Amino acid sequence: MNSIQGFGLGLRTEHYGAFESETQKRVDWLEIISENYMVPGGAPLWHLERIRRDVPMVMHGVSLNIGGTAPLNRGYLRSLLALVQRVQPGWVSDHLCWTGTMGLNMHDLLPLPYTQEALLHVTERIQRVQDILGRRLVIENPSTYVAFSADQMPEWEFVGEMLRRADCELLLDVNNVYVSSVNHGFDPRQYIDAIPAARVRQIHLAGHETHAGYLIDTHDHPVCEAVWQLYAYTLQRCGSVPTMIERDDNIPALPALLDELDLARQVHAQALEPKPASAPAEYIG
Repeated sequence: MNSIQGFGLGLRTEHYGAFESETQKRVDWLEIISENYMVPGGAPLWHLERIRRDVPMVMHGVSLNIGGTAPLNRGYLRSLLALVQRVQPGWVSDHLCWTGTMGLNMHDLLPLPYTQEALLHVTERIQRVQDILGRRLVIENPSTYVAFSADQMPEWEFVGEMLRRADCELLLDVNNVYVSSVNHGFDPRQYIDAIPAARVRQIHLAGHETHAGYLIDTHDHPVCEAVWQLYAYTLQRCGSVPTMIERDDNIPALPALLDELDLARQVHAQALEPKPASAPAEYIG
């Protein structure tokens, strides 16, 4: 079901009623948080079944712990596979991070060192998850606030090698690239240039906050101008990619998010608009 294209939103409980009461023609697809629906029954699945009849969906997880050192959680993977079989999503994604250890889920997306050892570890775990799910996994680049002294390569090189070795795909969070570029002092366009464009399955756009000189990936503001500009640059590099806006706090009424999604459409159209050919120089005999 990788035919999903266009522009989407994250499905949030605040908007269940709007999606159930009428067809939202300004939304091409929805992204669900996998863990919210990995339950045997109840209200979340009831709403999900009603909405997915009309709107294609993709799945986005926050607890796969792909970078963790604890063994992969087989119970979690069984529940994830059951949800995949139920939803039949366009793709399944999670984050390049670790989320806990020794059975403790810290409910945070924690950074990895960019070393050869970590690359091998992550690659092997992605391959095992892909074998269980029977499909490619889509991994999202993180937003980070610290770097490790042990790092052996920049993040974009780590991500590119991970994609190649694991034969997985990328959820390119443009806001995360921008946030990390400010926090660590690199050119975000260098990151975008280094990413293998053919591996980019989806794009995230979101807002952030500034705290004590750092940008924090909060998903509680509209997309800022600098991220819109980086999104346009990304499209020129990668071509048309399914794009969504994430909003997880200070969630507005659906029409406000639909207006912001229309802005993404405008940036997309302008970025990929064919440039007119230069007029031929006048011949002077």
